[in-house]
Amino acid sequence: MRIISGTARGRPLRGPEGHGTRPITDRAKEGIFNMLLPIVDLDGATVVDLFAGSGSFGLECLSRGAERAIFVERGRPALEALHHNIDTLGFADRAKVLVGPVEVHLPALPDADLAFCDPPYADDPWTSLFDGLTADLVVGHAEREIPLLAGWEELRRRNYGRARILIAERISTD
Repeated sequence: MRIISGTARGRPLRGPEGHGTRPITDRAKEGIFNMLLPIVDLDGATVVDLFAGSGSFGLECLSRGAERAIFVERGRPALEALHHNIDTLGFADRAKVLVGPVEVHLPALPDADLAFCDPPYADDPWTSLFDGLTADLVVGHAEREIPLLAGWEELRRRNYGRARILIAERISTD
């Protein structure tokens, strides 16, 4: 795992010890950013990385110009890797780590420009995630197809091996 682009381009990332998480592949991450860049400007953005693991997605956003990233993670090995990666890349002043289950932190998350949701493959939290997110743009990463709820519009959907990627935008009610 590494940072693909931006100020930390090429820098390696530490993954969590054990098999409790499955880091996103560089190929899938690069595909996500190729789909995202025409849709969202990361310069100055606030990003939420849910089920953060090593923090690969949020750290990539920081490297590409996001102002701030909020990471939510509960697993001790993942938290150790996440803190190491934040410190090693020099992003401590722009990163905040919330420890605990996503469902506990979801109601109190600040407004964000973009949310990345990468729950464990065994979980299926999509209804509560889409209902509880304050971000208007969501990237979902899962092993199964990600169901889209009313009030959201699918912008892109791709498969990278076993990984299913969905980019969706909240439908404006203005």
